[in-house]
Amino acid sequence: MFRPYRLLAAVPHAPSLMASALLARLYIPAQVMVLTFLVAEWTGSYAAGGVICTAMTVGHAIAGPVRGRAADRSSVAKVLVVSGLVQSTGFAAMIGTAHWVDPARWWVMLPVALATGLAAPPLGQVARSMWPRLATGEAREAAYAVEATLQELLYVVAPMLATVAVAAWNPSLALACVAVWAVVGPGLFAASLWRAGIRGGLGGGAQERSVGLLRARGFLSMMCFFTLLVGGLVAVDLVLVGWARSRGQAELAGFMAAAWALGSLAGGLVMGGFPRYRLWLRSGLAALGLCALAAVLPPVAEGSPWVVGGVLAVGGAAIAPLLAASNGRLADLAPAGRRGEAFGWTTTASTLGIAIANPLAGSMMDLGGPAAAAATCAGLVVAAFAVVLLHVWRTGPLQPAAEVVEATADRRGQEVDDLPR
Repeated sequence: MFRPYRLLAAVPHAPSLMASALLARLYIPAQVMVLTFLVAEWTGSYAAGGVICTAMTVGHAIAGPVRGRAADRSSVAKVLVVSGLVQSTGFAAMIGTAHWVDPARWWVMLPVALATGLAAPPLGQVARSMWPRLATGEAREAAYAVEATLQELLYVVAPMLATVAVAAWNPSLALACVAVWAVVGPGLFAASLWRAGIRGGLGGGAQERSVGLLRARGFLSMMCFFTLLVGGLVAVDLVLVGWARSRGQAELAGFMAAAWALGSLAGGLVMGGFPRYRLWLRSGLAALGLCALAAVLPPVAEGSPWVVGGVLAVGGAAIAPLLAASNGRLADLAPAGRRGEAFGWTTTASTLGIAIANPLAGSMMDLGGPAAAAATCAGLVVAAFAVVLLHVWRTGPLQPAAEVVEATADRRGQEVDDLPR
């Protein structure tokens, strides 16, 4: 089981690239939370905070494929550093707006938030599209498994650091910390890429038109899959908050989310060691886990915290392996010169899924309670399972890792050999 991890560790610069790619994204899970605190303190309205955060998220969704394409075609280090500087300036402008503009004119921050989102560095796109250039076969699959697994830690650690910073200082200083890391994180990642010899574009200067990517076999069905999957998974947080509040124990939501994340982390580490992944099977297991969650929540069941936590921990074990397999599948489908842009489109698809799923789950929470909201999340993931079944039937299953190595060892192995040791 540990062989793929040993192969990954043997890839030149892989540990430093993995670490810097994750550290660079540390501020991303915290930025919406800190911005919400800032706007709520400034205006006294959480609704205004939600609208402003939505504007930033929309900018991020639009920027995903654009920044990914830039990383494919030009110096990836330059793209990371410049976009990080611009986004940091946007965060600083938000702090200034909150201090100097009358709260009654809170809408002035909307274009600032949109521009800040548009400047988002392509950290996730680069972190995922670089592995086919560096590793092959089992080592590449292990890289996607480790990346998807350790990403879970970001969503546990970053919000905790954000709340500590807000409580210890104030929202303005907390957002200032986010602004600083928006420069430092991408800079560290860019330096690691430079040392690894990745100094040009990840796509080798490919100039294909976007329509070529969107028409790639199976690409649009994968975007539909990401929309349904991410929407269903993210809306589970809303389910947990609603269930915990209905019990009068709001803190339970945090414990349940932690159980889900730990289950995902454990599943990712174990399944990452198995080279033959099946996207449709992992998608089915994730859907089964959410169906089980709906069955143990009120009004269907009593909703014992021990039972709910156990179901989340077991069902969560499929999440990181599913995300790893999804990233591997997309890397295989996308043209070699367009992977950064391809992973950028997943940001857009995921944002669309969240925009659809959260209001839908919230409405079902009001109408039928936590079980109905969880069933809505499960329905979205079941639909994602159906989409991926059709996708695999139309495009064919992934090749086993050993066959991929045999087919590509000469070409990709030479690329790795050319990198400085």
